[in-house]
Amino acid sequence: MALFTDPLHDEFAGLAAAWVTVGAFDYGEVLAIADAFPDGGDDADFFDAWSGAGDRHLERAESALAAGHGETAQGHLFRAAACFGVAIKPWFGSPVDRRMTEGFAKCTEAFDRAIVMGSSPAERLAVAFDGYEMPGWFLPARDSKPGERRPVVIVVNGYDGTLPENYFGLGKAATDRGYHAVLFDGPGQGSLLVDEGIPMSPDWDRVVSAVIDAIVGRDDVDSARIALHGWSLGGYLAPRAAAGEPRVAAVVADPALWGIVDGMRGLVAALGSAELAAGLPDLPDDAAATITEAIESDRGLTWRVIKRGYWVHGVDDFQGYLRAVTPFTLTGHAENIRCPLLGTTTEGDPLSAGAGDFIAKLSCPTTLLEFTAAEGAGGHCEIQNRWLLNTRVLDWLDETLG
Repeated sequence: MALFTDPLHDEFAGLAAAWVTVGAFDYGEVLAIADAFPDGGDDADFFDAWSGAGDRHLERAESALAAGHGETAQGHLFRAAACFGVAIKPWFGSPVDRRMTEGFAKCTEAFDRAIVMGSSPAERLAVAFDGYEMPGWFLPARDSKPGERRPVVIVVNGYDGTLPENYFGLGKAATDRGYHAVLFDGPGQGSLLVDEGIPMSPDWDRVVSAVIDAIVGRDDVDSARIALHGWSLGGYLAPRAAAGEPRVAAVVADPALWGIVDGMRGLVAALGSAELAAGLPDLPDDAAATITEAIESDRGLTWRVIKRGYWVHGVDDFQGYLRAVTPFTLTGHAENIRCPLLGTTTEGDPLSAGAGDFIAKLSCPTTLLEFTAAEGAGGHCEIQNRWLLNTRVLDWLDETLG
């Protein structure tokens, strides 16, 4: 059921609705924001609606703190982070709009305050990598004692996620199950993209190696049971990391993605020709101009490719984008994955369509989970039923890591 007439707005609002299943939001508030949204509202109205809701939660958090209700305040802060995370979605792109920077800052501040509250406060991480620091959090298992050794799940995001979304999407479920969890922004993600303009890198093994180096010496980390969970584009990044980092004991790819350019072949074939698609990443200037024009005529494609894709990869045209994403492939790396791998495929998610072929190419122990619309888990990353995804993934990790 569409809540917003603009399909892109409706997609973004669905992210907040998704957190209902993990207890981080309430569907009634999603409905209230949608009901109050003006007919024909644009991206600026969308930002105002969701950031306004975030501001209200911030005010209520302060009131709760003043009255000594810390748990209530934490709940409002998490909800504020979720609201601001939705508000900024339409504003991806370069040059960076003030609404992106302001909304992202509020999202980050609210989450940073919330995640250190309660009986199991998170610990801030600063992971040294290529001359800068990747920000992150170490989340202790909810039932663990200080210093108690537990397995760890490192959550790997994709193109446009935030640390709060990593927490809502899997981190909280992992800690509730008894795992420590690590959240972090890698190059091309979160604050490194918004504040520093650092583009994404395909060699995610180096990124994850730096994260593991930062935690492996801790007394509470079971270094023999470190797992990766990648979702969205993380479904490529996590297996790519496992291919080059032998300390990874298990990896989840949600969905199982072989690479980026494979998906672009389908787009170029649809907007150009099969011959042009076969020749990627090379694309003649006239064909690139024609395809770019077609992308710009479609609001959803404009956001995904031109606004988000160009920004994340630090390019300014379609040919540059194709060249930038070509190294994002498991070809030449997949054979190095030795740990067990769990892949997902989901009804209604074109990005997961190749998951079966992905699994068939691997020599490591593999499992493929299928999700359906009938379960309420259709669409990208099972976003409207993350509880189902999380329980099945964590059951697999329990059995795989022992």
